Amino acid sequence: MDHAARRRRRNLIQNIAIALLSVSAVLLFAQLQLYNLDNSADQSYLQRLTGGLPSASPTELREFPAPVRVVITDSYGRYGSSGLTTNSDGFSALGLREALGSVQTLSPATMDQFRAALSGTSIYFDFLNPLPLQVLAELIGVEDTAWEQAVRCLLLSAGSDGSVQLYLWDGGEAVFTSTVPSTSLSLAALTESVGQSGYDSVFFAFEDADADAQYGALFPLSILPAELPELPNLSASFPLTDTDRLLVSFGFNANTRERYTENDGTEVITEVEADRSLHIRPNGKIIYRCGAESAPLEIAAQEEIPTATEAVLGASILLEQLTGDLSGEAGLYLVSVRQSEETTQLEFGYQINGVPIRFSDGGSAAEITLSGTSITRLSLRFRQYSTSGETSLLLPLRQTLAIAAEHPGTELSIGYADGGGDTVPASWLAD
Repeated sequence: MDHAARRRRRNLIQNIAIALLSVSAVLLFAQLQLYNLDNSADQSYLQRLTGGLPSASPTELREFPAPVRVVITDSYGRYGSSGLTTNSDGFSALGLREALGSVQTLSPATMDQFRAALSGTSIYFDFLNPLPLQVLAELIGVEDTAWEQAVRCLLLSAGSDGSVQLYLWDGGEAVFTSTVPSTSLSLAALTESVGQSGYDSVFFAFEDADADAQYGALFPLSILPAELPELPNLSASFPLTDTDRLLVSFGFNANTRERYTENDGTEVITEVEADRSLHIRPNGKIIYRCGAESAPLEIAAQEEIPTATEAVLGASILLEQLTGDLSGEAGLYLVSVRQSEETTQLEFGYQINGVPIRFSDGGSAAEITLSGTSITRLSLRFRQYSTSGETSLLLPLRQTLAIAAEHPGTELSIGYADGGGDTVPASWLAD
């Protein structure tokens, strides 16, 4: 009897000890998780824990590819590519980063000088839209530039004195120039880069303007192919299915009762007291609004009003987190940034392999408004793109010129025109 009683007491004590150890382990695990949630420097920890955001986000503008059109000129002709980005190996080898990073001063120049420089050994870079030079430099990989000029196109050209000359053009009337130190980019290095392009034959509209009025009606520096390129059709879809993940990303409670669906299928989530709302439309477009005083989403900046570079970087990181891999093979790129007092407005478009994707309604892929560092408005079209096995059929250049001639000053280029369907063909774009 005594032996059985002792065994029962020993078993009871062991069971109690095991239970206490189990409870202790659970409490320790919970404490660790709460510590991570409360003290992690990464404010997106909860989203990452649930798989809502990628495990790592870019931290520098150079990590966000921007499309660039390149035209190389040598003694044999002009050759160009419209399928490059600032992250492409082919772009990195052309010397623009080294040249721009070494320039200390800029002097005014004329459009005639710019055109003349195009006629010799040169490399022309077109970034599609005017951007603040400090932002464009960061996208290229040049840090700590203080220039505020708007720049769209840059040109590396062989100077008559054996130097390399850098020209910067805003796409309108303003042109600047500077001599590149030979220690950063020599004429021999420029000539070697020009001779190794392997691009297709192209020409500028102004070159045939005197002989043909249809070319003369175009934007002079429209880049036109000698032969139509073969670009694949894109497959497209609306990838947004998990709207609860969006709510968490914007700081809403996924279980909120302030949530309803409008007649057209738009899902609306509101926080009246915080003056915030999120509209999720059936076509994949979302619109977020928030009062400046209650905005929970902010970008990082040294001062209360961000610099243009800080604004672009913060907005790009946020969009990268929101889209993740939902955009497929495409990515977002900066189209414009405008600042006025405390307000910053940014516009983004989609590109795939350096070729821009436009929407038939003329709208943007994403727009963000900042009041100081606070995000007060954001619109984003969730769209997923992938290349298909079919080749797009482009309208012949002569027929395209006839149509464009009805609108003098039109800039012609080749990109993708998204009308909202399952297939997006390559097309002539008119700006």
